[in-house]
Amino acid sequence: MQIDPSAAQRVRLLVLDVDGVLTDNGIWIGPIAGERVELKRFDIQDGLGLILLRTAEIPVVWLSGRHSEATALRARELKVEELLQVPGPRKLEALEQLISRRELSWDEVAYVGDDLADLQVLRRVGLAIAVANAVAEVRAVASFVTRAAGGHGAVREVVEALLKARGVWAEILERYFTEPAHRAR
Repeated sequence: MQIDPSAAQRVRLLVLDVDGVLTDNGIWIGPIAGERVELKRFDIQDGLGLILLRTAEIPVVWLSGRHSEATALRARELKVEELLQVPGPRKLEALEQLISRRELSWDEVAYVGDDLADLQVLRRVGLAIAVANAVAEVRAVASFVTRAAGGHGAVREVVEALLKARGVWAEILERYFTEPAHRAR
């Protein structure tokens, strides 16, 4: 399965769910020195994918259905343009406000999701994408489903498929190797 080139050309913003897309849906919670600590595992290949997307000048926003400091830390580390952490049922409203503020149309947005909280958004965007381990309802509305599971390189796969569909993959790789500022991940 490939991303439709005409849909790829329209994309001016990639929005990613976090838990289940950038992570494997697992969290570790426990006390350290009497404080609650939450840890998550993020895939390094996904981080590189986001750097390649930034090289292609396609902005990325993370839209999470729950607040997490671990998510905020990784978003800052990867220089994600914007992080929205809202209750799951409010994802559509939050993204609607973001699209309006950025003067975009729904057709110019690609969204990657995995669970029921993503359905409303996936039904509205121009390019709906599901990770391999997404629930059946999400896979059913997606126009592209990754081979990789969430948290295991699925975002990197999306980035590569999107850039290839736009016909700029080789150019972006060349820029990545010749512009050292893009290498931090």
